[in-house]
Formats: sequence, structure tokens, C-alpha cells
Amino acid sequence: MLRTSPLGLPRPAYMVEEMLLFEEAVDRFIDQECVGHIEHWAKAGEVPRETWRKAGQAGLLMASAPEAYGGSGGNILHDIIVTDRLARAGGHELMISVVNMVFGPYVCSLATEAQKSAWIPKLASGEWLGAIAMSEPGTGSDLQAIRTTARRDGGDYVIDGQKIFTTLGHFADILMVACKTPSDDGNRAISLFFVPVGEVSGVRKGRKLDKIGLPAAGTAEIFFEDVRVPADCLLGGEEGLGFRQMMTNLAEERMVVAIESMAMIERALAETIDYVKTRMAFGKAIIDFQNTAFVLAEMKTQATAARVFVDYCVGRLLDRTLDGATAAIAKLQLSELQGKIIDQCLQLFGGYGYINEYPIARMYRDARVSRIYGGTSEIMKLIISRTL
Repeated sequence: MLRTSPLGLPRPAYMVEEMLLFEEAVDRFIDQECVGHIEHWAKAGEVPRETWRKAGQAGLLMASAPEAYGGSGGNILHDIIVTDRLARAGGHELMISVVNMVFGPYVCSLATEAQKSAWIPKLASGEWLGAIAMSEPGTGSDLQAIRTTARRDGGDYVIDGQKIFTTLGHFADILMVACKTPSDDGNRAISLFFVPVGEVSGVRKGRKLDKIGLPAAGTAEIFFEDVRVPADCLLGGEEGLGFRQMMTNLAEERMVVAIESMAMIERALAETIDYVKTRMAFGKAIIDFQNTAFVLAEMKTQATAARVFVDYCVGRLLDRTLDGATAAIAKLQLSELQGKIIDQCLQLFGGYGYINEYPIARMYRDARVSRIYGGTSEIMKLIISRTL
């Protein structure tokens, strides 16, 4: 796997010795449990549960969750390091970032004490996988238009509706489901519910969606028919907070995409630089052609500026001052740059870049969704435009 960046920048100040040691531990796990299996996972369309359990044993799952609830007692930087190193090695398809940095914060920061005690230990051990079920057919970014409902019935809520594009949904043991609940205030008409799939009836998982990339991510359509969950499955214990709760974590979710995109950019550059130094054409290495050198020089320049910005944003995320618009800038810039750079890198591989056994081909395949999930590039531009 790629251990050093081709950009030559110093590590940011927040990467203190403790974090560097954790990074080395993550790299060892990836070397032992991921690198030799990534292609098989993609072909099989899933990651074995045993790999998830080993990740839990290694302290990679829910790394920022408090030890009192079964987490590793770290902070968000531990989760960021796991996300970065997996993407750098091509192991992002394991989708630990979904559990740690998308699903995890809802449980760690917004759940009741009982909810934390019930579910963090299972997520941290790899016994359970968690997924977020928000998007619906016809309602992607427009979350206020969702049609899945939850109605109170005695001590329970009854959920009916349909979700789509749920990453890890095919494998998930617990879902965070966005539902409409009765309210005259549109801003308080959404509530979030934990749905422990194996403990209730009426949840039906559709087929795994056949996507361009990330074939092992278990992206699924999910149906809810008279799904009865106890009232204590309501996130935070109060109705109508769903929209506010979703907004709370948006900056972090968008940084997941930016961090993974940056790591894949660096990997693509490193793989391509190594390749053009050894690939011969017309009697010399293709890096000795001016066009090749200039294309790579431009890509390195763009990637270096992007890395500085990502590190800045991570620093602000760590001290809880990262605003939504800046996170949107990071997601927009990095996801778009990722697509551009990986495409240019693939071109330098020539025909070999189009062969799936080459990592650059898999990166090209997997990168496309970065401009869609977590908020499309168009939505990011809309958010940014409001600050003008």
C-alpha cells in the first residue's frame, strides 16, 4: 500500500506521535487483512463478516466512541486516519467510514444513554453493521420531501415506506431511518429512528444494486411495511428533531468524501509516476516525454494545493469550527479534482489503464460516485453560493 505521499509535504501539526503510531497500526491491519483480498471482495460483492470482526478487535471500528460504551476512546482524528489509510490502499470498499463517520456520530453524540449502551458495543466489535437510510426514490438531496412515515401507536412507532441507495444496507444489522412524523412545523416534521433489523418484522431488503463502482458496498433498496419499533428507538427520545440532527453531522459526512478523494488522488499519482518511469516507448521512459512530465507536474500542483486545504479543514473539524459551507467547498473541490486526476492518470497508462486488474482502473470506477453521494456537486455549489 501507499505509505508516503508523492507530494512531499510535511505532516500536519495534529499528527502527533500517538496518532502516527495509530496510523502504523492501521497500516498493519490493512496489510494483513485487506490488501490481498480487495479484488476478491469486489468480485464477490461483499466483505466477509470476519474481516469486520477483526477490524473491531484491532480497534478500528467506532474508534472515537467512549470506552464506557465499548468504543476505543479516541477522537474523530482516529476515525479520519482509518478512512484515509483504507482509501490510500484501495480498501475504502470496506466502508468502515460509513460506520465510523456517518452512522457513528448519530449514536455517539445524539442518542440517549440507553441507545448508546445497547448499540455502540455491537458496532465497535463488528458484530453489527450500521447504515443510514435517508434517500428515497425521487427524493435524494431534498430530505424534506421524504414519504416514509412513522406513526405513534401506544408504546411503539409503526414505520412504512421505502428507501434507496442505502450504502451497506444489504448487510446492515441496524438502520438509522429518516421518517415523517406529524407536525405543523415543516422543520420539525422529520424524526430519525433506529431499526434493529433482526429484532423486528416487516423490513425487507431488496437486491444489491448493480453499480458502476464499489461493488462490495452492499448498496440496497429497503422496504418497510408495518415495522413496529419501541418508542425508545427514536433517536434522542424526542420527535421532530430529525432535520436538525441530520444537519449536525453534515460537515463531517462531507469531509469523509473529501478525505477519501484526497487519499485516492495521492495513490493515483504515486501509481502513475512509478508506471511512467518504467514504461518504455520509442526507446525511452514515457516520463521523459515533455507532455507526460508537464501533465504530471500540473496534477501534482493541483493535488498539493488540495492537500493543504484538506489538512486545514481537518484541523477545523478537530476543534469543531468547520462550517457547512467550507465542508461543501472541500467536498466539491476534492471530488471533482479526484475525477479529473484519476482520468488523466488512466490516460498515461494507455490500454493497461482500461484493464480492471490495474488499480488505476478500479480507482476510475470507484471515484465517480464521489460527485454524487454525500450531496451532489450541484448541491454543494448551491450551499456555497449562499455565502456569496
